[in-house]
Order: sequence, then C-alpha cells, then structure tokens
Amino acid sequence: MMRATSRLVVFLAAAVLAVAVVAWFVMSRRPPEVAVLEIKPATIEQALSVVGRVRPLELVQVASPNSGQIVRLLHDEGDRVAAGDPLAVVLATVEQAQTQVDVARERAARAAAAEARLNYQRVKTLYDQGFAAKAALDAARAGLDTAQANVAAASAGVRASAERAQEFVIRAPMAGVVLFRPIDNGQVVSAGQTLFELGSSTGVEIRAEVEEVYADALRPGQVARAALSGSSTIFPARVTEVSPRVDSSTGGRSVRLAAEGEQDLSPGRSVDVTIVVRQRPGAIVIPRAAVLDATAAPKVHVVDAGDIVRARSITVARWPSVNAIVESGLRAGDRVVLEPAVVKPGAQVTPIAAKPDR
Repeated sequence: MMRATSRLVVFLAAAVLAVAVVAWFVMSRRPPEVAVLEIKPATIEQALSVVGRVRPLELVQVASPNSGQIVRLLHDEGDRVAAGDPLAVVLATVEQAQTQVDVARERAARAAAAEARLNYQRVKTLYDQGFAAKAALDAARAGLDTAQANVAAASAGVRASAERAQEFVIRAPMAGVVLFRPIDNGQVVSAGQTLFELGSSTGVEIRAEVEEVYADALRPGQVARAALSGSSTIFPARVTEVSPRVDSSTGGRSVRLAAEGEQDLSPGRSVDVTIVVRQRPGAIVIPRAAVLDATAAPKVHVVDAGDIVRARSITVARWPSVNAIVESGLRAGDRVVLEPAVVKPGAQVTPIAAKPDR
C-alpha cells in the first residue's frame, strides 16, 4: 500500500512539472506585448502658447533736453502724476560754465569800447585844433561804433547763457504712472538721457513676441486664454494687433492682446498666454515620442492586421504643440506603437490598446 502511494506522488509531481514546462514553452513563444494607440480623428484646438508682459497702452520716455546735475527729484517709481506735473529739477552745469565765458567776453568788449572812446576823444580834440585829418576822425568814430556793438552782442550772449544756466524743471508730458526712474539725486545727466519712464493710466495691454514663422497664423480678433505667471486663475483675452515688422535681432513679431473684463493687471507682470489659432476637424494627433526621425524623415511603427510591426512615413505639422499633428500617412483605425524604439519592423507583437492623450 505504501509503495502504491509513493508511485502516485511521483506521478503527480511529474505531471505538474510537465505542465509547467509546457506553460513556460508556450509563454516563451508568445509575441511581446507593445502599447499601441488606435487612430481616431477628432476636432482639436490648434493653439500657440507664449509668455507676454503687461504694459500701459502708452509708454513715454521723459529725457533731459540739456546736460546738467539733478538737484531735486519730485517723484519716484509707482507715483501717479498729472500732465504738466514737475518730475525733477536739473541744474545746467555746462551752461553755467558757458555763462562765465560769456561774462569774461563782455568785460573784454567793454574794456575795448572804453579804449575806443578815449581814442575817439583824443582824435576829435586834435581835429578841432587842426592837427588831425578828417579821415583819422572818421576811423576813430568807426572803431568806437564797432566796440560799442561788440559790447551789445556780448551782453546779449551773457543774458542768453544765463537764462540757459538757470535751474529748469522736467515736467510730465501726460497723465500716468512713473514706471521707471533710472536716476538719483545729485547725478549728472547728459542731454537726451532718459530720466523717467511714464505709462498711461487709461489702461493696459499684454505685449508678447512671437516667432515670425508662427506669427503669420495670427490675426486680430483671435481669442486667447491668459493667466498671470504663477497663478492658476485664467481670464479671457483677444488679439488686437500683429505687428508687420520683424525684429532683426530676435526674428520675432510683436503681438498685442487686450484682456477682457475687469482684470487687475499691474504693468511689468508676466503673463502666460495661449492664443487659439483655429479649430481643426478630423485631425490626427499622436505623442511625439511615437515619431522616429522627426526632423529628417518622420515615420512611425504601425501594427497591421496580422499584428506585424510595419514602418510608415508620415508628415507632421510644424507647430509647437505638445503632441504631433499628423497631416498625412495615417488614417482612422491604424494602430501606432507608442514606444517604437523597443520593436523592429517585421516583428510579431501582441498589441495592447492605450488611451489617447490629447
């Protein structure tokens, strides 16, 4: 009886081992599993994401008309000013030096005039006594007239330079907010140097720079979604202008947008903007990781009806989207391998459907 039981145990162990071997053999011969995405064309939103910056509708650089020293600053960044309000007082140091030169010239002219007057009086006395010719008297008179004219000209020069050398006031050309003040009290500035940057207080806009190849698709009136950088609150905006000029240094075009509704936008804040360019019905979108040789000769791996991997060339739209927009090479029902690097064309696989990610 014990011997029969032992035989039964051995038989069962052998059977289990055989089943395990067969199962291992079957599993080892099974094609590898790969994740595939079944193509289902759908309407997508073709959008362009850029980073813009809030700025006033009008921006004015207030400069000094003359060189000089800042002797008084009346406003700082963030101050609101009215049109004509004084912003700073500048002492024209160069003009002061010129005034000193003109004063010295006037003194020299007056000295020359005094000498010419004495000379004329001597010649006239000699002429009255018959010891000088009429020509000598006329020459002395002309010399006196010239000297007196020089005095008049020098005096006018002194008055003009003195007027220029006075302290002069820099005033706001419009009502607005002081956005930038790159100067300090006591600083010497040159003619034309920016002293203040004023932004209008009548409203703000969002200004962004877009690469010219993508800016061609933008038009005034296109809607956009915007959010202050670092904020999750989204507000609507609209494209108001696309500059026709391309910045040669950056290759970009300036795009202006207006926020819709009451928005608290401070000048200088950066804004994340998504401009909706158009809706594309029947579009095919796949993950960019599924595209091989994307820059040279884009292609994908598809699984055919016999679960064989095939390479297929495609055309991808040149657009900065998260996923690739396929313009040709794929159709509804195609199964695209999501990780094409793990399989080679001609391989037998077991496709596992993945959910589309748009």
